[in-house]
Amino acid sequence: MNANNIVQKLWRLCAILRKDGITYQQYVTELTYLLFLKMMQERDQDGSSVPAKYRWSELVALEGVQKLQHYRDTLTKLGDPDVRIDEAGQVVQTGGKPLPRIVQLIFSNASTFLREPANLKELVDAIDKLHWFSEERDQFGDLYEGLLQKNAEETKRGAGQYFTPRVLIECIVDLVQPQPGEIIQDPATGTGGFLIAADAYMKNKTDEYFDLSETEQKFQREKAFHGLENVPDTFRLLLMNLFLHGLEPEHVNLADTLSPRGQSLPRTDLILTNPPFGPSGGAPTRDDLVDTAGMSSYQLPFVEHCIRSLKPGGRAAIVIPDNVLFEGGRGLALRKRMMNWCRVHTILRLPTGIFYAQGVKTNVIFLERASDDDASRKVDATTEVAVYDMRTNMPQFGKTNPLTRQHLKDFETAYGADPNGCQHGPDEGEDGRFRKFSREDIAARGDSLDITWLREDRDTPEDGLTEPDEIADAIMGHLRAAMMEIEALQEELAAEEVAG
Repeated sequence: MNANNIVQKLWRLCAILRKDGITYQQYVTELTYLLFLKMMQERDQDGSSVPAKYRWSELVALEGVQKLQHYRDTLTKLGDPDVRIDEAGQVVQTGGKPLPRIVQLIFSNASTFLREPANLKELVDAIDKLHWFSEERDQFGDLYEGLLQKNAEETKRGAGQYFTPRVLIECIVDLVQPQPGEIIQDPATGTGGFLIAADAYMKNKTDEYFDLSETEQKFQREKAFHGLENVPDTFRLLLMNLFLHGLEPEHVNLADTLSPRGQSLPRTDLILTNPPFGPSGGAPTRDDLVDTAGMSSYQLPFVEHCIRSLKPGGRAAIVIPDNVLFEGGRGLALRKRMMNWCRVHTILRLPTGIFYAQGVKTNVIFLERASDDDASRKVDATTEVAVYDMRTNMPQFGKTNPLTRQHLKDFETAYGADPNGCQHGPDEGEDGRFRKFSREDIAARGDSLDITWLREDRDTPEDGLTEPDEIADAIMGHLRAAMMEIEALQEELAAEEVAG
């Protein structure tokens, strides 16, 4: 059975569990606990990670209420930092060793939403039929990501958190070409898509890292990947996703990038991220975010974090909403700093609908931090910005018409083979999708990077939508975009009052 079939089978069980009051998010969380126990038993036969009493085989053997009670006890014990086990895998009161970090983190504050023993049995029986050491082994990561994507499709996410399509992630990673030995960061890690794709890209180029020396392999395992995720439930899914893809990085943690903890992230060779959009529920508490200090939205402070975190010569690909490209006040000040410190070389205007929120208009901005690290540069590092319009007069994207890699091929060709965008294709003129604009052109536009030239043939990009849920998503997306603009205006006015 391939990964897609397994995903569909496991997802069908969710319909049964909905009768038990289980939400999509809760269902994926339950699967995380159960899949982890299953994987640990088959991957870790010596019992060094999970106490014998709480292994998968013990849960499978029980029935009825006893199975559910044991499952609840398992979740509690595996998340307890005081639990110790001896070499035989037995829980001991003194001596022994603590549970591995990943076990404690995945089960931290864990509890089950299941109330009916029969529902737990259905889940356990389905997962027990999956075999780690078989032809399905390499599909478990894809299986789990498939479940995460299904969850994103079916769940209306708040606070601007959107699942980034895997095809877009892979396109971005292929263009920026991560290299072994580089420090790679995602300051809004989510469920880990960018880090996993970067790791896969490098493994594919180095025979699973076997072409590297032992020291270089150790760096890839222990020091290459860094990230922060601020939502505990998402962090749990992130850890499981990394684990199933063979990654257990020590430097991916639960924390807010816009807090002082974000300042602890190291200077970075490559940033790949899709930060949250919209209101953050509070201003950044860091003292180094000068341009966006006091702002109560996510997107601009995250962009400032990125340009400050890059090493000289470091590069980034950041998914951003439209307002980052045109907003005045501190948004304008941030863009000027970005174009001064960094060579902003490429902007991809993404179509609506690919983040399961039709009206949200987004872009990918590609940049390289100037090799000169002098913050008082007199000449902007940005000399020319290439813009690819993949939004105007494009097909309608959504659940019924998902974005594919083929849709991105023309952009990839225009971007060229150089990871820093130094081999762009030719300007296609006013009738084409790919144009180039000098720094002087951008200055004449008031330093706005929200550049359009093609005319939309439809009144709105959503005219072709037919599914009720996609139409509703489009309306909500427009409302979110409008709210972001209103919040930005309020912050500008407030800043002017303080300055006055």
